[in-house]
Amino acid sequence: MALIISTQIQLKPSNPLQNQILHPQVGFVTVRTKKTNCFSSDNVNHYRFKLRIGYKDSIFRTRVSDDSGAIPFQPSSSADVDARGRSSSGSSDGYVALFVRMLGLDNDPLDREQAVVALWKYSLGGKKCIDNVMQFHGAVNLTVNLLKSDSDSACEAAAGILRTISSINVYRNTVAESGAVEEITSMLRRTSLSSNVKEQGLCTLWNLSVDENIRVKIANSELLPLLIKFLEDEDVQVKEAAGGVLSNLALSNSNHKIMVEIGVIPKLANLLKSNEEGYKVIRKEARNALLEFAKDDYYRILLLDEGLVLVPLIGAAAYKSFKPALHSWPSLPDGTNLEQSSTAPSRYGASELLIGLNIEDQKLDEAKKNAIVGRTQQQFLARIGAIEMEDENKSDPKSSSSWRFTLLPWVDGVARLVLILGLDDESAIARAADSIADSSVNEHIRLSFKEAGAINHLSQLLNHPNETVRLPVIRALERLSISNDVCQIIEREGVVYPLINSLMQFETSGSSTEMILNILNRILDPDKEMKSKFYDGPVNASKKGWNATRNSQSPGYLNEMAESKSTSSVQTMYVRDVVNSAFLARIIEILKTSSPNLQKKAASILEFVIVDDACVEMVISVDVASGLVCVFQQRLSDIEADTDVQRPELLALQVEEAGQAISAASRLFTRLLDSEHFRSTIDTQHFMHLLRKILISEIPICYKDWVASCLVKLSSFSGPNLDFENPVNMEVTLYETIPRLIEQIKTSSSPELQEAAVIELNRIISEGVVDSTRAVAAQGGIFPLVKLIEEGSNRAMEAGLSILYNLSMDSENHAAITSAGAVPILRRIVLSQKPQWTRALHLLRTLPT
Repeated sequence: MALIISTQIQLKPSNPLQNQILHPQVGFVTVRTKKTNCFSSDNVNHYRFKLRIGYKDSIFRTRVSDDSGAIPFQPSSSADVDARGRSSSGSSDGYVALFVRMLGLDNDPLDREQAVVALWKYSLGGKKCIDNVMQFHGAVNLTVNLLKSDSDSACEAAAGILRTISSINVYRNTVAESGAVEEITSMLRRTSLSSNVKEQGLCTLWNLSVDENIRVKIANSELLPLLIKFLEDEDVQVKEAAGGVLSNLALSNSNHKIMVEIGVIPKLANLLKSNEEGYKVIRKEARNALLEFAKDDYYRILLLDEGLVLVPLIGAAAYKSFKPALHSWPSLPDGTNLEQSSTAPSRYGASELLIGLNIEDQKLDEAKKNAIVGRTQQQFLARIGAIEMEDENKSDPKSSSSWRFTLLPWVDGVARLVLILGLDDESAIARAADSIADSSVNEHIRLSFKEAGAINHLSQLLNHPNETVRLPVIRALERLSISNDVCQIIEREGVVYPLINSLMQFETSGSSTEMILNILNRILDPDKEMKSKFYDGPVNASKKGWNATRNSQSPGYLNEMAESKSTSSVQTMYVRDVVNSAFLARIIEILKTSSPNLQKKAASILEFVIVDDACVEMVISVDVASGLVCVFQQRLSDIEADTDVQRPELLALQVEEAGQAISAASRLFTRLLDSEHFRSTIDTQHFMHLLRKILISEIPICYKDWVASCLVKLSSFSGPNLDFENPVNMEVTLYETIPRLIEQIKTSSSPELQEAAVIELNRIISEGVVDSTRAVAAQGGIFPLVKLIEEGSNRAMEAGLSILYNLSMDSENHAAITSAGAVPILRRIVLSQKPQWTRALHLLRTLPT
């Protein structure tokens, strides 16, 4: 018996973006159901249903968002869909129960497939249709079971139903609790799977990942590697769906670590930087995900490594204040003016149009090219009013205004930030300066900002009347000045004077004071002249202007060369023009009351100042001696203070910082001791007492060199006794010289340096310095000495044997010498009859064997 039931289900295509002609099509679903009675168990009734679907393509997407900001896929639920479907819903709803029953496991697989396809088409009718399906409690579980089917059609339809159901907030948990995530994961792991099935499954996950708890579940499953793999799928729709899932997963901070470890940032960054057609959606999803990662300082560095810069969204209206220089002579973004190569007038202005394109034997380096390209693109967008339009249209209205950013490739991002610095909006300028500071994490980006002209803008903004603008600008300059190349440009922009003025205004221990001191310390560096001899890349020497070679005899070029070779004269200029009693008093105040880090920088700046003899008296007049006493006393108290033994890392850090401050202060003190006036104003015995206590303290040996030099120099003014019997010289030998030599033997990779160190150590011990052998043993010198005897040169071996022999005179050292493996080494030396075999034999006789 055959029963043919005709139903007409008219559904409006729910994707308004797809403007295509939809032709009705008729599909037939043949259903075989089994009836059991007392006469026959194999009697089969066939039901043939005629379904009229009002469109061919039922794949559609619309966007909704929940409170968390996640964006799923959802069918349209507009009023016109409900109105058009209301007339036919009465006739079609009656068969939903039948189709759901046909999903049962006891039915034929073909019947189940046809039923799930019919239900999928029906569920596209809107929320009312989905509600009708969901009134049958087993519908979701039976649909999830069909994800195991070998048929792509059944899997696609099952995933499609789950996709439409999960787009409704109230049903999302029901889908997740039915095991849909696990089954979709298993389905997506199949090697042969059509793009349509992948898309439906991934879009279901996209909807489910709106929920926070489900996001964590997805991130901790085997789905992450699959999602990353699908980002490289040939089908753009699959890429979009995978990117959407990752974008939602990134909304949970708890997922960031595992996502970064599995390598999601490089994949998304490549998609964001792609310019291929049809990638608009995937670029947006990639940007959303990466912006979530950018909220973490460490992950922001990873984004910079991928060539992406975080740029604030300031609103298109802010760019209206941009005033392009339309009639100015062409120049590079960093402000370098191009010289006119031809004085002859051009009939059609070609000489001006083509300026810079024919530079005699001069190649424009890549950094300048990128700066020109970036500036041109961003200024063009600003002039036509198209800048930020796309970002504003797609920005989340619920997002905080303090975190409205976008990600741009570094060429555009650097140029955009420099462009913002030239606008009138103070808030925009401050945000751009902060972004420049956050982005300046490597030399490449710092040099890119230099080439883009950021230094000139930032230097001018140091004089801005608004402190909320000056602080981010100072922070940006501080981060940029880490580069020696950029620091010299900052210096030439004349930032020292406004920085000193700002230093007078801020509190002593504030973060702004530290940033200003960092910049001044790099500019007013007492070792600048020495460093410039070893720095391979002086500004305007290896990379001059475009026309430097051709105009090598021009006054500008000669001035440039003279400037690059006059570091000492520049130092003198700063010392005489910048230094005044108010500035020095501020530095002394920092020296007395600040942290070890600020004390170190203040001492270094004062050392730069006293390069000029005329300024020494000024430094003495502001009581620099009291500042030095404060440094020595405070840092000595830090070292001697009881520290929680449960936090040894804090103790190590505290001792390290104290050592750096003491070393810088000792170096300044040593320089000042050359002044007779200064020596007459200090309490020599008090300073010697402090320095001797520091010398025997636990600060690292690398910071004791200037303390030892200072002590020796200070003691030389007390008397002519310079031999080892002098208590100061003896302490310097025991607590600085011997530990330094042993450290050199341990860590040096140069055999020559090791040989020189062991010979010097042998000389000290041979001269009979009291407790010298005990100092060698206490510093752990026995093991490196034994190793040097085995591997070093003949001279090093001889000196090492002599030292070990002196150490063996104390029986307490026998165990350490034996544990270091000296006995077999000594025996080999004796048996080989080397020139040192007699010394080795004497040492063997003193050891217990």
